[in-house]
Order: sequence, then C-alpha cells, then structure tokens
Amino acid sequence: MTTTSSVNGDYAIGTTPKHKAVARRVAYYKNTLNVKLGTPAIRNVMDMNAFFGGFAAALASDSVWAMNVVPAWKPLTLGVIYDRGLIGVYHDWCEPFSKYPRTYDLVHVAGIESLIKLPSSSKSRCNLVDLMVEIDWMLRPEGTVVIRDSPEVIDKVAHIAHAVRWTATINDKEPKSHGREIILVATKIFWQLTSASR
Repeated sequence: MTTTSSVNGDYAIGTTPKHKAVARRVAYYKNTLNVKLGTPAIRNVMDMNAFFGGFAAALASDSVWAMNVVPAWKPLTLGVIYDRGLIGVYHDWCEPFSKYPRTYDLVHVAGIESLIKLPSSSKSRCNLVDLMVEIDWMLRPEGTVVIRDSPEVIDKVAHIAHAVRWTATINDKEPKSHGREIILVATKIFWQLTSASR
C-alpha cells in the first residue's frame, strides 16, 4: 500500500474547486494585502499547516522554495505532497522546529489554533505564545507572516504579535471564501540599537 492510498480525494494541481480557491487566496494576498509573493523579497516560504500542499502548489509560478509542514497528529498527507513534486515534513508544533540551515521570508498558517489543540478536544497541548515565539525564530528580519483563523483567535494572535514587535494588520478574507476566518498579516521588525545606546 502506498502512502497516498489512504488519502481520499482528488489532489491533482488546479483541478478542483479547493485548488482554485487556494489560487484565489494567493492572488488576494499578492494584489490586495500586498504580500510580496513573486518578488525577490520572498524566496523561502513555509506553510505550517500544509495538508495537501495546495498553498505551495499555488506558488508554482513564483520563484520560491516552499517547505510544507504537515502537523504530526493530522491526516498523513505527506505522500500526496511528494506525489505533487513538492517537499515537506511531519512536525509536532508543540516542539521546536529545526531552523538550520535557513530562516523563512514568509510563514503561512491557516488555522493556527488547530496546531496546538488536541484532536476532537478544546484543550490545548501547548501554549499559543510559545508557538508564536517559534514562528518569530523561524522568520527572518523583515519577513512576513500570514495567519488565517477565527476573529477570536486572531485577536489573541494580534496581541502576541505586538509583544514580539511585529507590525500587524487585520484584514477581511478574500471574496468567495467561506467561514468566519479573518487574516492577520504581520512583518517582523529589523531591530537596531538606537544611536544613543551605541
């Protein structure tokens, strides 16, 4: 039995409404939210909740290196990601992620709270603050984070983003998108000593 045989559904690039929705999402990030996808500012991308690798597949025309991370307790879809010609790993987001040899210009997270919650439970396995600090460590200075989740979760994320000195904006989701989610787009500030403290 192959790894992909246990995954139901069509996952060929660009053939389903879900893939078209992800392509619309990426276009919205570029054109409306001014995320610098497709420019030299973004070379290394991580999708922290990759599932079938749709976000990375939608970036196929951009000159980026994309790491797909499938949370270890979610459906085992890494074989599908490999079948699509993409790269990825399984990872438990309550543990540190290896940052050697690279940091990321863009980190994308759809459903950040699902990365720390126990499956079919409302209890958290770890702390949202710890996960946000981990994202901060993975993100290069002046890198961008795009986080999609419910308004309640994004409110918590925005407070933490401010605490780690990210500049953040909260935005509506793209047209034709379903659900209650909203989008936080944040940039990690390049910290410098002031001239008085040098």
